[in-house]
Amino acid sequence: MIVTGIFSSGDSNGKLIASYARLGDIVSARQVFDEIPEPKRGIPTWNAMIIAYSKVGSSNQVLNLYRSLLLGNGNGIGGKPDSTTFTITIKACANLMDLRTGEEVGRNAVEFGYKDDVFVGSSLVNLYAKCGKMEKAMKVFDDMPKRDLVTWTTMVSGYAQTGKSFEAIEIYREMQRGNVKGDEIVMVSLIQSCSNIGDVKLGQSVHGYMIRREVVMDVVTETSLVDMYAKNGLLKLALCVFDRMSYRNVVSWSALISGFAQNGFAWDAFRLFVEMQKCRFKPDHMSLVSVLVACSHVGFSKFGKSIHGYIVRSLEFDQILGTAVIDMYSKCGSLLSARVLFDGVNLRDLISWNAMIAIYGIHGYGKEALLLFLQMKQSGLKPDHATFASLLSALSHSGLVEEGLYWFDLMSKEFSIHPSEKHYACMIDLLARAGRVEEAYKMIDSMDVEPGVTIWVALLAGCSNHGKLDLGLRVAKKVLDLRPDDPGIYTLVSNVCAAAKNWDEVATVRKVMKKSGLKKVPGYSVVEVNNSLHTFLMEDKSHPHLEKMLTMLKWLDLEMRAINDMVMKTEFYRHDLREEDVV
Repeated sequence: MIVTGIFSSGDSNGKLIASYARLGDIVSARQVFDEIPEPKRGIPTWNAMIIAYSKVGSSNQVLNLYRSLLLGNGNGIGGKPDSTTFTITIKACANLMDLRTGEEVGRNAVEFGYKDDVFVGSSLVNLYAKCGKMEKAMKVFDDMPKRDLVTWTTMVSGYAQTGKSFEAIEIYREMQRGNVKGDEIVMVSLIQSCSNIGDVKLGQSVHGYMIRREVVMDVVTETSLVDMYAKNGLLKLALCVFDRMSYRNVVSWSALISGFAQNGFAWDAFRLFVEMQKCRFKPDHMSLVSVLVACSHVGFSKFGKSIHGYIVRSLEFDQILGTAVIDMYSKCGSLLSARVLFDGVNLRDLISWNAMIAIYGIHGYGKEALLLFLQMKQSGLKPDHATFASLLSALSHSGLVEEGLYWFDLMSKEFSIHPSEKHYACMIDLLARAGRVEEAYKMIDSMDVEPGVTIWVALLAGCSNHGKLDLGLRVAKKVLDLRPDDPGIYTLVSNVCAAAKNWDEVATVRKVMKKSGLKKVPGYSVVEVNNSLHTFLMEDKSHPHLEKMLTMLKWLDLEMRAINDMVMKTEFYRHDLREEDVV
């Protein structure tokens, strides 16, 4: 057809190239393009080949063709680039995250008279949004005389993806004021933004809007709804949306499992994880991390070990999974396993080091935490805010006061890290535990940030433990002024006031607790026996083996008393012998 001249015009050549491209035969499409003499290649031909490369994801080839077109145009050969040329080329730059070239193409578009073109403008907004330059995207957006749905969608999703959720919601509201109806892509970005800022009320209104307007909800949209409800503790709604999904993927399952694990419903997370595999979905990183978190919450080391084994057999052991497994072992009481695994990880990032330092702190090994911190420094990694928070907390739990003061001082002087409230809380706790409550009080006075309830409670606990009741009463007043929502804090305040015989204040505290409806959550313990977990709630008598356990406890009590009596008699006997020796 080319030889006989049937496709001698530019439009016909372009259509032939597009036909080959639709069939996925990019090689034949390029052969047609190359067969056409350069002077006869009109802009439809160039655009057809550029679009063909764009559709198969060959962004570099798009840029090469664009440069050839510009070069030929400068020499008076070939067509003049149009809106389609610039739009597709800028899209290729966005795919390559090549901001510099994309801006250059944008300047070319202005030079060729496409400054106010809605398609070129939208592609530039998309380029800046993908590269995280939302201020520049907003400037292009504001300068556009006309905007289409794609432009609005790009702005909303751009802000959502860069973590600027409030801005995404504001752009959507502006979009509504302009009577532009959002599609499912806008809705997904809006739901993600509501999830990130915890605005479930707005998220529910978006969900309701989609139902009323009969917006098509695909698996991405429904998964976003599941994630939003689950993250914010509305697990029944999350489960309701999940159950109504016509199609689910591994991301949908992972979002629900993560929600249950993060909200403390470990058993539901385990059940869903098993059910997901029964439906022949292979667990991904998110679901595995979520289940490991659930194991950590209830101390289910047996299941945690099986997850560890699955990761070793089936997946690449990366830093995220490695840190999650290390955390699981430590919280299940196997510090040695956690350390062995940590030492075996090839690429340890700052998060891994911080986690291991924090683990030593939780278990009361402050000296080991400090040694690990020094080892991290020697490896060339620079500690951050989280590193020092973990270190100071570890030193606090081990009562290493002087070491804590030394590193707290060095944190700002040597590492230029300004102490945050969390660092101060660790230091106040460290000093208060050691009985140096007056020193801790002076440190609070020297803070350049407003001390929160955590800091005052740490000091109050120190005053209570070391009998510093005069200072304790002053601190108790500070705590009450902050109106905490934790009933345990009110109990601590009440105990300090009672120890100081300030009964009027005790009555006031109890009245506040009663009025606000605050109740202390009863403590519970979890014990793993023969691969099963047994939960014991305070004053709970529902366990099926309660009588046997009470009988065993009575027997142990008698045995311990008998041993104690024997020890006492032995001591008296030794004492008598020493007296006889003296005589």
